Amino acid sequence: MSEDVQSNQAAPRTERSIETKGRIEYVPYSRLCLSPLNVRKKQPTGIESLAETIYEQGLMQNLVVHEIKSRAKLPKLGVCAGQRREAALDLLFAQGRITKDYPVPVLIVSEGEAVAASLIENREREPMCIADECVAFRLLTEEGKSVAHIAALFKLPDVAVRRALKIANLAPSLLDLLRDDRLDYEQAKVLALADDHATQERVWSEASNDWQRRPSELRAALTKAEIDARDSALAKFVGLDAYEAAGGRVRRDLFSDDQNAGYIENAELLHRLATDRLIELSQTLSAEGWSWTECRTRYDAMEIMRHGRIQSTTREPTKAEKTELADLTKRRDAVQAELDAYYDEEGEADEDRCERLEAAATAAAYAVDQYAERFESFDPDDMKKAGAFVYVDEDGLVCIERGLVRREDAPVNTGNEPHAPVTASRGQTPKAKPLHGEKLCRRLTAHRTAAVQTELAQQPTVALAALMYRMIPVVFRELYERAHIDHAVKIEVQTARDALVSNADDMAERVAWKALEGQRENWAQILPRRADELLAWLLQQDPGVMSSLFSFCVAATVDGISNADRPHPVNELANTLNVDFARYWTPTRTAYFEHVSKARIEAVVSEAVSPQVAGELRGMKKDDAAAAAELRVTDSGWLPEVLRNREVPKHVTYGYSDDNDEEEADTDPETGEAAATVSDDPQDEAEAV
Repeated sequence: MSEDVQSNQAAPRTERSIETKGRIEYVPYSRLCLSPLNVRKKQPTGIESLAETIYEQGLMQNLVVHEIKSRAKLPKLGVCAGQRREAALDLLFAQGRITKDYPVPVLIVSEGEAVAASLIENREREPMCIADECVAFRLLTEEGKSVAHIAALFKLPDVAVRRALKIANLAPSLLDLLRDDRLDYEQAKVLALADDHATQERVWSEASNDWQRRPSELRAALTKAEIDARDSALAKFVGLDAYEAAGGRVRRDLFSDDQNAGYIENAELLHRLATDRLIELSQTLSAEGWSWTECRTRYDAMEIMRHGRIQSTTREPTKAEKTELADLTKRRDAVQAELDAYYDEEGEADEDRCERLEAAATAAAYAVDQYAERFESFDPDDMKKAGAFVYVDEDGLVCIERGLVRREDAPVNTGNEPHAPVTASRGQTPKAKPLHGEKLCRRLTAHRTAAVQTELAQQPTVALAALMYRMIPVVFRELYERAHIDHAVKIEVQTARDALVSNADDMAERVAWKALEGQRENWAQILPRRADELLAWLLQQDPGVMSSLFSFCVAATVDGISNADRPHPVNELANTLNVDFARYWTPTRTAYFEHVSKARIEAVVSEAVSPQVAGELRGMKKDDAAAAAELRVTDSGWLPEVLRNREVPKHVTYGYSDDNDEEEADTDPETGEAAATVSDDPQDEAEAV
């Protein structure tokens, strides 16, 4: 006998189909009462119209009832299916339009069948409240029914039942909010990530503002000590299966179809597994003949830039290799074209499709890069002086930077060489030419400002703090008169909108600008047309509207445009908001490469891609090199130094002699005069004066 047959025969009575072969009976209305097993807890609606129909046409459909245990000779019958019809009969009786002996058709079922009968009845009629439906599934499991049985009974996938049971595990107070439409289903799905009611209720209660109750914010609050496997490069590199096999625990997200959806609880274990695997790869790399190899769990452009590089040679691929490389390149271009077409489509965004296309484009580009590496070779003698880094990129893929020379290992120029540089005479230090000119700095920092504005517009609390940070030293001047602090927010309430466009003619094409202008249009449609109506309108708005409008207005005043690459106060906001400028700016031909020298273009490509690829640009004219650099660097996430610079100007504090305030005064030990603490930046010093 097969295991399936044995399982079916051994299944308890509760696993079998509901027995509904009884006959319809008529009982007096007085015997009916609401059953505690009725799964519909939300109060029914439309009772008045239903009562009129029953009075005129009679009760055309029976109720489903079960006996209520009691000592009475004639027990009461609990209505487990037909709550709206029972409520209509109650209304007719209260109005004196029917009597106690009014005959009601009923189907009597056992108490054990009542919950399932109630759920079937309610699901086939007026849509149930999602909270009640989920709780009903839980009641069925408590009666002994399995997930598979419930799924088969209601023709649902197993995962749908498991998701419902997850929602049913919400705290009772949150289920009540869900019934009353004060908690939506998306919020409920996120709160269900926590298994204990105390955590669910705490996270919800601490989210006092509307923006804090967005699903993304609730998820961040619940999982702040965990790692989202979908966004973690190390999770993609190690793999959830390997992590779990090593004893790691993943809190799965039942409400996502992504097989990698979940939250990693042991970040230390994940990092150790990634490191161990990278060490294995580096040992294989050492066999190539490098003097040293090092591992990194993430790409650090600044660290790699501190190394020199040895020259490499690129051999001509064979005919077969050319064919294979052409196929890989064709595949990469086709996938990228499909992704670009998706970006150009109008209509509602499809996040799943977008993620799928982006993953395919990344994999195809990686395949081309990996295949092309086989054509690059290094001189064995040079390799003995150099090494290689192996690291994990943001997509969880292994990347290798070969041919790096440590600074201490680089040959020292003694000055005796024929072309040794002539040093400047004493006291005449030559002024270094800045990497980026004033116009380009203003262009890039305009994009930096737009990115900060976009992020700040979504954070009312940070916007309020930024504005108060600017206002308090003005209002309490006597308290802060010894300090000079640069601020990105203009207290005169001047928007930086015109300055952004005038300094960056490509601003309109950027994500940040489109987001800002989209919000501006939305608010423009909502705000009153007359200025004298504005105050009264504002006083009528709920806190959520006021909070969102406030954050947008503060964001619009942020001014981060600068004519030089120096520490800027806008970085204090950027660091607080953790702005990822790579989301808002990409190194295209018009955005960057047309505005720098050809040597700089080659240096950027070498840093962002590889020296081999940069070498391909050397024989090109500047315009062609700029176009080629755009194709190779656009998707690399590379940022110019102006946008990498996250330094904040040093705050300037003045001191003076004061017998009553000796601790706060800074004096010169030789002269005894008051001293001022200033930053090294001459611009800051000028502003302090």
